Amino acid sequence: MTAWAHSLIRISNYEVETLQKRLAEITSKKASAEMRLAVLEAEAEVERERARMDAEAGMMLQAYLAGWKARKGAAEGDLVTLDAEEEGARDALTGAYSELKKFEHVAETTRLNALIAAGKRETAAFDEMGLRKRAG
Repeated sequence: MTAWAHSLIRISNYEVETLQKRLAEITSKKASAEMRLAVLEAEAEVERERARMDAEAGMMLQAYLAGWKARKGAAEGDLVTLDAEEEGARDALTGAYSELKKFEHVAETTRLNALIAAGKRETAAFDEMGLRKRAG
């Protein structure tokens, strides 16, 4: 493999690895956001149940639910943002992986072409030796 091909493949591998790490970070953040949303749902259910049992808690339920809706909206907004980031990261990773495969293909083709050329030179040398032997 030529030095330039090796360098391009190393750079492409690094880019793919970097994008894979970024995608893993986004996926982790997304899982945390989904968990936060589930916890918010559970908290609201607990507060509703408490309001059914306690009249004083029932009076404060509306205020709690107003704040809860704001927190839930923020969590859902974070989730939408993370979904978009994840999609972008997946697209970037797909593109980087495609570039890596192109470089690997070009390097392999170059290597095979060099082998073919070497084989042709060897065959030509043997043919020349055979012709000299026949002539001499």
